[in-house]
Amino acid sequence: MTTRGVLYVHSAPRALCPHVEWAVAGVLGARVNLDWIRQPASPGTWRAEFSWQGDPGTASKLASALRGWHLLRFEVTSEPCPTAEGERYSSTPGLGIFHAVTGMHGDILIPEDRLRAAVARAGRGESDLAAEIAKLLGKPWDDELEPFRYAGEGAPVRWLHQVV
Repeated sequence: MTTRGVLYVHSAPRALCPHVEWAVAGVLGARVNLDWIRQPASPGTWRAEFSWQGDPGTASKLASALRGWHLLRFEVTSEPCPTAEGERYSSTPGLGIFHAVTGMHGDILIPEDRLRAAVARAGRGESDLAAEIAKLLGKPWDDELEPFRYAGEGAPVRWLHQVV
């Protein structure tokens, strides 16, 4: 059984671009040439999108291969398939990596133990429940990545939207 997904490299310094391609090729087992375009949201950086197809778990492997580079902003998605839920990984230099399981309609599925822990922290006064839920949904990552999701005037644009 296979699934498919998309790798969005939202910003990478030029010197890092070939390393991203090598890392992706290492996960997919095939040569990868990304179409890099300038990232207007962060001058001096580049962006690319890449559609992939592979075994369930490929999104996790791609995110793991890219997560150690501090100057890289990226997202990896995979669609659900009969043997696995979908996934979404988002990464920024300041926030690190976010992972969410997604259902067949793109909804983020929050495991009950994580939700109970968030409610318990809020109940003890350690945090605000709304902030806890926003973090579980990846809102801080969405807020930081949104300016980078727009490719620039005249370039193909693929918007990612949070399902409400």
